Amino acid sequence: MLRSAASTTLKGIPAPQRPLRRLTLELFGIIALKIAALTLIWWVVFAPQPKPDVSASAIAQRLAPTSHATPEARP
Repeated sequence: MLRSAASTTLKGIPAPQRPLRRLTLELFGIIALKIAALTLIWWVVFAPQPKPDVSASAIAQRLAPTSHATPEARP
């Protein structure tokens, strides 16, 4: 008799359909969106930066004295 009463109360409550599977899928979706967002931010902010010219002629041009020195700067 006790067994039949317990089964009727359990049958009246609908059990959730695989709650851990749904939670797992939601967490993986959130992680995938975060990775995609961080990749997009990196691509927008850091990727378009130009690479510096490190050739010898470019460095020599940067370090060369300017040709239009002002009279006050001369000794």
